Amino acid sequence: MSTRVTIQDIADELGISRNTVSKAINNTGILADSTRDKVLKKAAEMGYKQFSYVTVTDSSKPILTLSTPKQKDEIALFFANIIGNSHFATVMLDKFQKELSALGYTLTMHRVLSDEVDSLTLPASFSRERTAGIACIEMFDYNYSKMICDLGLPVLLIDSPAPCFRESLEADILSMDNQSNIYLFIKEMIRRGKTKIGFIGEHMHCQSFYERYTAYRNAMYLSGLPCPDEYCITKNKAGIRNPTAEDYREYLTECLQMLKSLPDVFLCTNDSIAINVIQALKKLGYSAPQDVYLCGFDDSPEAKIVTPALTTIHIHSQIMGFSAVNLLMSRIKEPSLNYRSVHTETTLIYRESTGD
Repeated sequence: MSTRVTIQDIADELGISRNTVSKAINNTGILADSTRDKVLKKAAEMGYKQFSYVTVTDSSKPILTLSTPKQKDEIALFFANIIGNSHFATVMLDKFQKELSALGYTLTMHRVLSDEVDSLTLPASFSRERTAGIACIEMFDYNYSKMICDLGLPVLLIDSPAPCFRESLEADILSMDNQSNIYLFIKEMIRRGKTKIGFIGEHMHCQSFYERYTAYRNAMYLSGLPCPDEYCITKNKAGIRNPTAEDYREYLTECLQMLKSLPDVFLCTNDSIAINVIQALKKLGYSAPQDVYLCGFDDSPEAKIVTPALTTIHIHSQIMGFSAVNLLMSRIKEPSLNYRSVHTETTLIYRESTGD
């Protein structure tokens, strides 16, 4: 059976970007006539199946036109980790699926195993022929995400790999606002006289964690305050590829134990980490908010019931689900759009862990 030619195949053959090929094939965007002609001729030579020849009498018109494609009614969701009920994405995915269903699409879910990530292999359950677009939730391996983006299908990344001086991924990116409320939180802590503020969380784990870390550092810098290295706990247990929650708590306990004194406040990259900090502090004989204030991120169900209840930043999950559908549908309708990064609103909520 012959391999189906994709937009990426044509781009690779010509040494140009996939976006340029898409513009030429769909007759959208601004391209030089010579570039458009070159792309269309190469598409014909390679047997690109979505097009048919037409008679051309005007050289300004495309030499190929779209034939009616086979209806694709599936949206594939890729994820690497099990999403529990406490995860912000649970509500988001419910909204995402309902909106897609109303538009006549079926959501298929594909868990990507670690060996598939290593070998850059698609899940066996995935059908490229039936798929209209792909949504990836928390797929943080850059090489795997790039492989998905190179399939020639519309791709939406819900959160994304952390930036590391690498080529931008050809996909739309949806995230929550990771900065505004961190600025507001630090401003309020300073107003309360809490000027020694630390940060806990693997800042290079993903784009969102990276943005929260840079927001913390920017807010401290703009306030004229230092970010001492000992107050920034941004790694995990060494020598373990996939540390467990127990491994991370052990790492946190070791880091906190080495501090000569605690800061006034710890800002954590999410609620799960903040809860781990509470447990590590308790093991060392400390507590929040008596010895240190804590702030999480996500507003998970556990944030409300843990002792002390967590000050946190709430993610509006349903708005994220609605925005995800809008981004993906517009990309399916118009593949040549410039790639977009969208951040949805978040809300700062004060609770007992900051003495509120």
